[in-house]
Amino acid sequence: MMSSSFLQLRHLRYFLSIVNAGSFSGAAAAIRVAQPALSQQMTALETELEMKLLHRSARGVRPTPEGEAFYRQALAIIKEVEQLPGIVRSAARVPEGAVRLGISSEIAVPWTSVFMAACRALLPTVHLHVVSGDFLRISPLIASRAIDICIMFEDMPVEGFARQPLFHQSLCLVSPPGRGDAADHVSLESLAESPLVLPVRSHASRSALDRAFENVGLIPNCIAEMDTLHNALGLVKAGLASAIVPNGVLSDIPGNEDLRPIAITPPIYVTACLISSGDVPLNSTAQAVSTVLAAKVQDVLRTGPISRGIGIGPA
Repeated sequence: MMSSSFLQLRHLRYFLSIVNAGSFSGAAAAIRVAQPALSQQMTALETELEMKLLHRSARGVRPTPEGEAFYRQALAIIKEVEQLPGIVRSAARVPEGAVRLGISSEIAVPWTSVFMAACRALLPTVHLHVVSGDFLRISPLIASRAIDICIMFEDMPVEGFARQPLFHQSLCLVSPPGRGDAADHVSLESLAESPLVLPVRSHASRSALDRAFENVGLIPNCIAEMDTLHNALGLVKAGLASAIVPNGVLSDIPGNEDLRPIAITPPIYVTACLISSGDVPLNSTAQAVSTVLAAKVQDVLRTGPISRGIGIGPA
């Protein structure tokens, strides 16, 4: 069993450097530690932990499954240590320091500039590091605390995360320009007959769609799956398929003025939530950012510059 005094921050930094560099020689050069000493430290670490963390070969070094788990936790610990000065100062004065914010690629288009402006105005000493992507990319980063908070669409709540619902967003159909006389609404039955490009299954909108089709005994004509809104709209503009996207994002993307959203009946909703780790409370700076973002969403919903005509409403 590893003694509590053995594992030190330098061991975590050494391990992270080796994995990032992919070799002992690269890590030794990056952190200016002699390679034999670095190798000796890692061997001692594996001995104390009683598990193999690294695969060593002539082609380099890569983490074992245990090493990958150790890497995620080590990275989270180092990031927390680096934030300690700002956290301590924030407790005594105004919030300051870095906050890592994840944001769904679908939400990012209309909301990122709004969030950045609000934080700049109300939390001028806080630096936001923004990462965008779908839930499949973001959720492991929340679990490992590599991201502090994120704003994502959810279909059903996922266990292990703390969340604050912000608003419901309806999904809509977007068809190629000039395809027929587009109606104001489209039924699920008509939707199932159209060639569709759908989000990959890690997206909340995809699970909501799958359930809606399943409830009425229909199978959508999915000709492609895309992980980003940009790629899906590319197929639409090429005339290859229609897409189903959260309502309201088209007006915020330049070059899509000729695309028109069509409401789906009955409506299908996803919920935008402010999500964080369910295991570790937010530090004061991240909590301040979370409060500002939630308040800004409610302010925008009341005044309507983003929500105008796009089928958006409070959660």
